[in-house]
Amino acid sequence: MQISELGEFGLIDHLTKDIKPQNASTVLGVGDDCAVLSYPASQVLVTSDMLMEGIHFDLVYTPLKHLGYKAAMVNFSDIYAMNGHPRQLVVSIAVGRRFQVEHLEDIYAGLRLACERHGVDLVGGDTCSSMTGLALSLTCIGEAKAEDVVRRDGAKVNDLICVSGNLGAAYMGLQLMEREKRVFESKPNNAEAAQPDFSGHEYLIERLLKPEARKDIVERLAKAGIRPTAMMDVSDGLSSELLHLCKASGCGCRLYEERIPLDYQTALCAEEFNMNVTTCALNGGEDYELVFTVPLTDHDKVSAIEDVKVIGAITKPELGQLLITRDGQEFQLKAQGFKAF
Repeated sequence: MQISELGEFGLIDHLTKDIKPQNASTVLGVGDDCAVLSYPASQVLVTSDMLMEGIHFDLVYTPLKHLGYKAAMVNFSDIYAMNGHPRQLVVSIAVGRRFQVEHLEDIYAGLRLACERHGVDLVGGDTCSSMTGLALSLTCIGEAKAEDVVRRDGAKVNDLICVSGNLGAAYMGLQLMEREKRVFESKPNNAEAAQPDFSGHEYLIERLLKPEARKDIVERLAKAGIRPTAMMDVSDGLSSELLHLCKASGCGCRLYEERIPLDYQTALCAEEFNMNVTTCALNGGEDYELVFTVPLTDHDKVSAIEDVKVIGAITKPELGQLLITRDGQEFQLKAQGFKAF
């Protein structure tokens, strides 16, 4: 079906007709000039992200349902990084003439799946035409009690640096996809020969196309009675995020290479591409894990949390931000991950 058959408002109705609010804070969702929200006892957290075709995603290898899912997770991750809980999502989409209604249905299928899994209400947005490809702009609203909000600027000397999950997998998934894209484009008349083989690399592809915001880590920290002193999500690379955290907190850090968590597939793929796996983990980005600091007194509690690893410590600012290699050498951390401009 052509989008022009429905028109802007018909399209919005078509995509959102059966959406029902899940949160008490959603007084009025899709269907009016504005959504109406109520947060009488919490602080409101607001974040926004824009995803542009050709910059943030490539439709040669990104299914539209996965794109919708990932776009939502990118926003949810920012809310979790503040130790909050996402509640509402506003989605605006700009599309060119090559897209049909069914394509937008796929995007919304991914958005709605993400919202269902994280208890988030899709409460509005906008659609318009585009002359430069597909663009998604999302705003997520979340909440947290005032005493629970965690910022970047709270790290203290001797705090432990922790990270969830493992790092570098999404970046290696991107390398695989880009390699197979080149093969595909080099054989335009032989589709069978150009079919990719991702056997043994399924986890890396999933981390690239279908990341998961770490709601579970926020819940485990709360259950353990741990309130991080500072926290960020790893979207642009661990080095970049740690440097942001140290700058905001006015401190230094010591990050130990041997403690950086890596998946086996990530290490094997880095070897296959003749790349340094530590460099991939530090600078790859799009992991959407959480990096956070906790007081030294919480060492035993945080070490007992599944899928969390202590990887370093906060130091005095004059000691700098250092990576300690496996053989004991010290190097200044550098932000070599994704740059928007």
